[in-house]
Amino acid sequence: MAPFSKARAALAALREDLAGEVYASDDPGYDDARTVFNAMIDRRPAVIAECADETDVVRSVRFARDLDLPIAVRGGGHSVAGMALNDNGLVIDLRRMHEVAVDPAARTARVGGGATMSHLDRATEPHRLATTGGRASTTGVGGFVLGGGSGWLDRTFGLAVDNLLGVDLVTADGQTVRANSEQNPDLFWALHGGGGNFGVATALTLRLHELPAFAVALLLYRPEHGPEVIRVYRDVIETGPREASGGVLYLTAPPEEFVPGHLVGGLTCAVLLTYAGTEDDMRKVAQPLLAMPHEAEIVGAMPYADVQCMIDDPPGMRNYWSAEYLTGLPDELVDVLATRAWSMPVPTGTQHVLFPLGGAIPEGPAHYPVPYRDSPWVVHPFGVWADPEDDERCVRWVRDVRADVRPWSTGDVYLNFVGDEGADRVVAGLGIDNYRRLTAVKTAYDPDNVFRFNHNIPPA
Repeated sequence: MAPFSKARAALAALREDLAGEVYASDDPGYDDARTVFNAMIDRRPAVIAECADETDVVRSVRFARDLDLPIAVRGGGHSVAGMALNDNGLVIDLRRMHEVAVDPAARTARVGGGATMSHLDRATEPHRLATTGGRASTTGVGGFVLGGGSGWLDRTFGLAVDNLLGVDLVTADGQTVRANSEQNPDLFWALHGGGGNFGVATALTLRLHELPAFAVALLLYRPEHGPEVIRVYRDVIETGPREASGGVLYLTAPPEEFVPGHLVGGLTCAVLLTYAGTEDDMRKVAQPLLAMPHEAEIVGAMPYADVQCMIDDPPGMRNYWSAEYLTGLPDELVDVLATRAWSMPVPTGTQHVLFPLGGAIPEGPAHYPVPYRDSPWVVHPFGVWADPEDDERCVRWVRDVRADVRPWSTGDVYLNFVGDEGADRVVAGLGIDNYRRLTAVKTAYDPDNVFRFNHNIPPA
C-alpha cells in the first residue's frame, strides 16, 4: 500500500482526470455506488471509479497499479459471489459505458462493457435481430459472454461465447489491446469462457441472428403433478426443434393477476416454454403441455426483450446459487428432482430450475474452454430470500440439490451459475487441459494476478 500522502495526491489526480465520477468511502453516493443486487455482499472498496470511456479505464488501472491496490471490475454487478466488489481496493465500474451500436447489414453489435441484457436486446429488437443473452434483463453482457453465456436462445443460436467476434481490452499494465480471430488469437481463445481474468473488457462485438418472431407458454401446475410435468417437458424438448427452449421450475406462486388465489404463496410447478418463432409453431410444440391439467397459463407471441424480463432476480434480496450439468434426464432423476422440491424454502424467491441444452450448443466450436456444452440438461438451484435468518436453510437446500443429482452429474459446470465454490470448481468450469492453457495466457497478460476478483485462474 502506498504512503498516505501519495495515495491522497493520486486520488485527487484521478478525480481531476476522469470524465466519470470517483467515490471514496466518505463521499456522498459511495454507499449507493457499492451496492450490488445480492444483499449478502457488503464490501467496502477504497475507491470506486465510474468510468465514462476506455480512457477512464486506462487511467483507473494505472492508478491502482501505482498504489498497489487490488482491482475488481463491475459490469452488471450480477455475480452471485459479489465479484464486482472488493474490500480496500479499486472498483472499476463500467455501468456508464452501456452504448450498443447495431450494424444490421453486417448483423453485428458493438456492446459497451457496462451494458446489460436490456441495453443489448432493446437495441437489436427494432432490427428483428438478436443473439444469445442471459435469462435476466439486468445481467451484464460482458461478464455473461466472457463466462460462456447460456440463455433462452442458446439451443437456436449457440452459446453467447460462440457469437463473440471481438473484444477491446485494457490489460493489467494499462494498455489497450484488441482480441479477435486475427489479432491476439490466444487471448481471444481465452476470453471464450475465461471471464475477466485477463483485463477489463471495454467493448465486445457480437454476431446477431434474425429473430422475426418469439413466443412463450408459461403454465402453472399443482406441485404433485411435477414428475409428470417434467417428463412431458423433457419429451417435448428432446423430440422438438431447436427453436424450443425454456425450463421447468418449482417456485413460490407470486401474487400476480394471472395466478389463482389458491396457489399464491405456496409451492407451484411451472413450465416456461420459449420458442424462437411464431405462436402457431410454438403451440404445436407445446400441445402435450397444454393438454395436461394446469391451473394458469400465459400463451402467445411476446417480444424477446420482454421475455428477458420475466424472471428478473429483484435487487436487495439474498442470493446463493449453484448448478450441476447432467448426463441425461432419466425417470429416476426426474423423481429425485421432484421429491427435493418439497423441501424447497417456501415462501421465498427461491427457484428449483431445470434447463435444457442441446440443439446448437454441442455443435459449437469444441476447442473453446466451455466443457459443459455436450450436456443435455442442467439443474440450477437458485436460492433467493429476504430474511438473514433464512441463510442457513436456503444455502443448505441448494447444496442438497447438488448432492441429490451428483450421480448423474458430468462434473462440468457453467461458472456464471455458481458463486465461489473453490479452485476445483473453476477447473471443472473450464476443463483441465483448457485450464493449463489458460494459465499460460494469464501469465502472459496478468502475471501479478491483478484481476483476481473472478473465477480466478492464477498465473504460473
